[in-house]
Amino acid sequence: MKQRREMTLVKGLGTGLCLTVLCFLAAPMAKADDWNQKTTVTFPEPVEVPGVGQHLLPAGTYVFKLMDSSSDRHVVEILSQDETKVFTTLLSIPNHRLRTTDKSVLTFSERPAGEPEALKAWFHSGEHAGEQFVWDRPRAIQLAKQANEAVLSTPAALTDGPVEALKTATVEAVSPVGETVETAQVVEAPPVVVAAVVPAPAVATQPVVVAALPKTASQLPLIGLLGLLSLGAGFGLLGISKINA
Repeated sequence: MKQRREMTLVKGLGTGLCLTVLCFLAAPMAKADDWNQKTTVTFPEPVEVPGVGQHLLPAGTYVFKLMDSSSDRHVVEILSQDETKVFTTLLSIPNHRLRTTDKSVLTFSERPAGEPEALKAWFHSGEHAGEQFVWDRPRAIQLAKQANEAVLSTPAALTDGPVEALKTATVEAVSPVGETVETAQVVEAPPVVVAAVVPAPAVATQPVVVAALPKTASQLPLIGLLGLLSLGAGFGLLGISKINA
């Protein structure tokens, strides 16, 4: 079993890289719901998990459900296959991945040989956003040193504390040397969507039409005046011709 798991999961991964398990590899008949992201998965070997409740899950089939969520933290339940027993309740904060998969994905931190893998994150099928799990600080420091990477942690005691405390617990991250660091070193924020600026449609310039001004007077008097002047000129020329004769 160990050899098969290493061939499937560890091949091509260096020390310190997280192991990724597709749920369909562990459970070919995995099911998923949308509203609570319900996922059924089978672990072939024991798995260590954080949270309030049982921290070491034996090999077997379990159901993951998103129980509650807010803008910056989520609460996840791990239940028995028939959903009659809650093994543990976990605190997580949203993480982001660039590519989605058509199956749910669980990732695990790298552990020393012979020790159970530690649950790291859960991505529901078809979703960019996932759940990055939070460990109590002492265990988070140990995991960070073993995996040589920052791990999400909380100073709150998660061993036997009330589940409601998960909703208000402080979330931070610890480095491999035990220092508190920004959670951005662990989780990937979703990309900022910038609204495209749509230019206003060009307004076509319309030709300006100037209406003709109305005529204010008739031209008949002018025509009459010109006629009289022509008649007078004619009589004048006739008189001049008679005198010369």
